This record gives sequence, C-alpha cells and structure tokens, in this order.
Amino acid sequence: MALIPYEKVSHFCTWDTYTSKHQALEFLNTNATHPWFRAICINNKATYIFVVRPSLPDLAHSGSLMHRTDKAIGSISVTPNSVIRAELGYVLAYKYWGKGIVRKTVKMVTSVIFTELPNLERIEALVDVDNKGSQRVLEKAGFLKEGVLRKYMVLKGRSRDMVIFSFLATDSHLS
Repeated sequence: MALIPYEKVSHFCTWDTYTSKHQALEFLNTNATHPWFRAICINNKATYIFVVRPSLPDLAHSGSLMHRTDKAIGSISVTPNSVIRAELGYVLAYKYWGKGIVRKTVKMVTSVIFTELPNLERIEALVDVDNKGSQRVLEKAGFLKEGVLRKYMVLKGRSRDMVIFSFLATDSHLS
C-alpha cells in the first residue's frame, strides 16, 4: 500500500507512520475484520473501492477483484456507533492528495451506505480543526459542517478540537 512512510499521511490519524511493509499489512489484517472497511484503489486512473473481505458486498466500479496492476492507495471505513449513527474515516497516500480521489470515494460511500446499512440515519466525520484539506473534502462531498467540539479527543498525546460533519439518509446524494 502506498501509505508508507509519509508522516503527512498519519499526522491527523490515531496511528503512527508505518516504517515497514509488515506494519502496513498488519494494519490491513487487523482492520479487514472491521464491519465496513474498503481499500481505495486505482487502475489505469480509474478509482474504485475494493472489499478487503470477500464475504462483504462490493462497490468496485472496475470489477470486484484486484488485479496485478491495481494499487491500494488508501482506505475508507464506516464504523457504526449506534443503530442509527456511524462514523466515517479515510486515509489516502500523500502523492494522491489534491486529485479529488477521496471526495469521489466519500460520494460513492454515501450513495450506497444507507442501503447496505438500512437502519443507519446519520454518518458523522470528525476532523481535526487544523486538517483543512479533509474539511474541504467533506464539504465538497455534501457533508454539513455542524460545529467544533472543543478538546474532544486526545491525538498523539495532545487534546484536540475536532470539527464534526454529518450526512443524513435524507440528504440529497450528489452525483
């Protein structure tokens, strides 16, 4: 996966920068059991989401299996917090930032997640106040900025303010 070894990628994440391929694979093996975890992949400039566990439904636009030329460049997950609410999280390799890949991927997820998880009414995303790029991604993907949660979480030993965004099942799905 192309996430190694950029500190810029993990700066706003709860995990530290990977220093080896083994650490990255360990992360994927651990998170492959996540209820809704996908790899963000590219193949000939087409972006799609690949199901890490084959038993889960697939959102791939370029087929359901990764080919040798496919490259995992990030991941996206939806973590249920209650029956009606879930948290969105994503990460993308640094060299692919600013290309609209995560915005497109978030829009793919919001277009299908409420069908895949029918009791879900709300997706939330928490973003560090200093992570302006991720805030722009969510706004462009149709998420509503609800406000700032002051001193909401500890990230790498420091208490941090977080911006909360939401997307509801009743919101219009942008194409």
